[in-house]
Amino acid sequence: MKLSSKLVYFITGSKLIVVLLFVLSLPFLVERIASEYTNYSLREQRKEVISVIQKKGIDYYLQGDDSYGSYTLLKEEYIALEPDTNGQRLDTIKNAQRIIEQDTLNYRVLSYSFKMKGKPYLLEIGKATASINQYNKPLQRIALYVLMGLIAITILIDLVFTRILIRPLGKIIASKLINRKFPFKDHAKPVKTSTDDFKYLDESLILLMDQINEDFEKEREFTANASHELMTPISILQNKMENLLAEDELTDELASRIVEMMKTLDRLKKISASLLFISRIENEQFAKTADVAPREVIAEVIEEISHRLEDKNIKLDVRLSDKRFSFKANYDLIFQLFYNIINNAIKYNKENGSIAISDEFDPKGNYRLLIRDTGIGIEQSELGFIFDRFRKTNLSENVGYGLGLSIVKSIAEYHGIKVQVTSVIREGTCFTIIFSK
Repeated sequence: MKLSSKLVYFITGSKLIVVLLFVLSLPFLVERIASEYTNYSLREQRKEVISVIQKKGIDYYLQGDDSYGSYTLLKEEYIALEPDTNGQRLDTIKNAQRIIEQDTLNYRVLSYSFKMKGKPYLLEIGKATASINQYNKPLQRIALYVLMGLIAITILIDLVFTRILIRPLGKIIASKLINRKFPFKDHAKPVKTSTDDFKYLDESLILLMDQINEDFEKEREFTANASHELMTPISILQNKMENLLAEDELTDELASRIVEMMKTLDRLKKISASLLFISRIENEQFAKTADVAPREVIAEVIEEISHRLEDKNIKLDVRLSDKRFSFKANYDLIFQLFYNIINNAIKYNKENGSIAISDEFDPKGNYRLLIRDTGIGIEQSELGFIFDRFRKTNLSENVGYGLGLSIVKSIAEYHGIKVQVTSVIREGTCFTIIFSK
């Protein structure tokens, strides 16, 4: 999963958790706020009543009576003033029930005792709990809507900021990893960013790519030079051995040893030639200007290699479509690619086995050539290494020098061709060569 996706999921998830926690605690918060506001309102009303009594006297409320009581039309609020007979000092706010006109109602009641002209009095101010709670649900809805709006705005801001923040990372990946093909032909340009971590990553990748490219060029140059320089002494040794074989006084035993040495030199010569050939491909010393049709190349390969089919009595089944496909390539290299694959299909096949060559166009319009054999197969653990130089599988078969498929790989990469391999031990191997549309 991409870093941007993870950040988006984290930001969205964290905001949703905040919303969930807020929704769960919202009823309690609103109820608490309403209760605190009611307490504040009751205390303010008490201050107002005491202020009036201090200015105008207690008779302003009592008017000659022993007590005073008043309530609103809907009995939502009431005020009561009477002599305090308990003798306790009260200054409390709590929920209590009161009977007003034979109705028992629940109130939030402020009780306050005070003295006026030496006489104790008790003041009660009440507010119906039903009227307090009637605004709870509307308040909850409003708070929830406001919160959802704020969350949506913050998520949008976070997404925009996250995209801007990690955009340099995307550019680094695209320019240094995804769209780069080894060997790197041009020097990678640094990505502009104000984030120190991204800048360090970009500089490290550029340095690493330069080092890899330099080491690869040195290795390729050494391989080409070594292969080229080896050809001369090998040829000289072969000529000398051939001259020795022409000597009349040479014994049979010595001649046999010289022949074995010549075979070894011949193998060394082939290895050097193959390495030099691979180096020339990697250095792009072959022109890709010919209009090459794979089916025509395969026909020429089969014509040249047909005698080997007869040696092992291998049946060849070629079924290619009439639809012609061609592409710009180097004809000799494509010939070598098919030659090596078909040659391996014969070399590692069984007596009286078979080889099937077919083609198809996949849904994307790519041309695919399939070369199947009924040979000894390749271990699954070895499939990932069969194109490596000098990495030879099926070691019980004493053939090959481990460079044939390396040449196939170099030719395929040079032409942008994909080669896929599937195999089953003792059942056979299938090479799929994919030519992009």
